[in-house]
Amino acid sequence: MKITQLTTYRVAPRWMFLKIETDEGLVGWGEPVVEGRARSVEAAVAEIGEQLIGKDPARINDHWQTMYRGAFYRGGAVFMSAIAGIDQALWDIKGKALGVPVYQLLGGLVRERMKTYCWVGGDRPADIIAQIRSRLEHGFDTFKLNACEELGLLDTSRAIDAAVAKVAEIRAAFGTTIEFGLDFHGRVGAPMAKTLIRELEPYRPLFIEEPVLAEQAEHYPRLAAQTAIPLAAGERMYSRFEFKHVFERGGIAILQPDVSHAGGITECMKIAAMAETYDVALAPHCPLGPIALASCLHVDFASWNAVLQEQSIGIHYNADGEVLDYVVNKDAFAMEQGSVKPFTRPGLGVEIDEAVVSERSRHAPDWHNPVWRHADGSVAEW
Repeated sequence: MKITQLTTYRVAPRWMFLKIETDEGLVGWGEPVVEGRARSVEAAVAEIGEQLIGKDPARINDHWQTMYRGAFYRGGAVFMSAIAGIDQALWDIKGKALGVPVYQLLGGLVRERMKTYCWVGGDRPADIIAQIRSRLEHGFDTFKLNACEELGLLDTSRAIDAAVAKVAEIRAAFGTTIEFGLDFHGRVGAPMAKTLIRELEPYRPLFIEEPVLAEQAEHYPRLAAQTAIPLAAGERMYSRFEFKHVFERGGIAILQPDVSHAGGITECMKIAAMAETYDVALAPHCPLGPIALASCLHVDFASWNAVLQEQSIGIHYNADGEVLDYVVNKDAFAMEQGSVKPFTRPGLGVEIDEAVVSERSRHAPDWHNPVWRHADGSVAEW
């Protein structure tokens, strides 16, 4: 079997799908994208993909190493996301060729179902409690929300109080019947992170995500030392070589690599194994589409330390396109009490509705995240 063609499709709301075709008719799908930089990743896929034409798709490890090591400059969000989507599609082809789900090729199941969680609220959330109530009706009991709006490096007591009051209201409304993680989203600098974490501790969030930006990872152990709240990070780290330094420093209890950014299934299985050696839990980042979610779940089903899976059905970004809009076998993602069962179809287990993908790609928007500014006019972290 030989690879004959790679085709990318940018689709709403902010995703990109990749189809890899072979001379035997088998097709694999991947999801390479950087939200807000889809065209950059599209160019990288086209450039990297040229070397795959005519090659055997089964040699996934060799292709991964060639894509990563075959160029003098490597790593980073764009290149690693391009590799990630190609890697996902190659695993999809291999599973289909052998007639088994991808998790079987990764060593088989370590669990019978995978617990997921829902996003609630938006970038500036106002109706979180109502959204939680509606998700509870669908069987979810675990959630994530943005912990705050923009914060300055040195901000006011009023800003801290506003963030804490929102969390207090949630705990008062639901008690311990739900769990929720708080995403600092890199909006909080190290000076304010210490204060905000301390004030949030009485409300026992399940975790605090990206307490500071990944490039400030030296603060993770310092912040972890002052709190009992587990700290989570990893969505803006792109290879095991970056995660290596986080493990060495310590401080992170929950690791969140993104299977569409951190080199795909091949790399994230290695990152998951590294995390297990440090007794760190795995909770892959995935505010993306169906192929990315399926890829994450295969990693989860084969990784003992996987504890939670983010999924973006109903997330605030998806007004123009939902996860299941692009899937024929929608029941593959059926939730039972907030958990997903293993896929039964071969490959990634997701049948993509190519007609819908092709049609919507003709008018795909160029999504960009908002640019926020502080009151003094300086750029704020979004």
